[in-house]
Amino acid sequence: MKPLPNSRMTNHIIDRLPYPDRAIFLAECEAIDLDFGDTLTEHNGKILHAHFPIDSFVSQITYLSKREQLEVAMVGSEGMLGLPLILGIDESPWLALVQGSGPALRMPAAVFGRHLKQSPALQALLMRYLYVVMGQLSRVAACTHFHQVEARLARWLLMTQDRAHSNHLQLTHEFLAMMLGVRRAGITLSAMALQERRLISYHRGDITVLDRAGLIEASCDCYVSDRSLYRRVITEEGVTEIG
Repeated sequence: MKPLPNSRMTNHIIDRLPYPDRAIFLAECEAIDLDFGDTLTEHNGKILHAHFPIDSFVSQITYLSKREQLEVAMVGSEGMLGLPLILGIDESPWLALVQGSGPALRMPAAVFGRHLKQSPALQALLMRYLYVVMGQLSRVAACTHFHQVEARLARWLLMTQDRAHSNHLQLTHEFLAMMLGVRRAGITLSAMALQERRLISYHRGDITVLDRAGLIEASCDCYVSDRSLYRRVITEEGVTEIG
């Protein structure tokens, strides 16, 4: 088992716990590194651990068939993977695929369930986080149906940038097409349009965000709405005691 980092944690869910709860929780966490392409849970597979990304991020993908996949959520240092565990269910409705390698914390599902029962603060915080994810999932469904590919691509790049903590992203057109549920040609045209506006630069899978403010303006309102929901429910209403 790797030692836990000595510095203050950068997973915002764990950070927002009161100090006593946080210390007890961290004592039973394991520090790991997530590698690009790792599968943390299969579609309808058993959830063995709750994961809390630190400087990594994971796509949660609805899987209908090999040709029919759609990303419905992305989780980085703002959240956790293994949401069904909050409800006492150890089966995942999504395929969880690591898209950004880096450190994370994990806890065995049974141990997580014990902490959830013993810590009212953890229960309250994760119930709020579950509400946020429910809101984001409903918005993804509406966004996919109503909004243009270019705006959705801009939103997805911003979400990735937030969790990668970098302006430089490595994303192929094929991968983006799968994540957004559109044809590769649609991604190509949309990426070219964003590049012509000098919001991004793109070459053979390497994307650099050049103008974040412009990219926010080019994205649909869903990006700002999702951030506002998280801030209102988690940041402003959450437990604020920091040890």
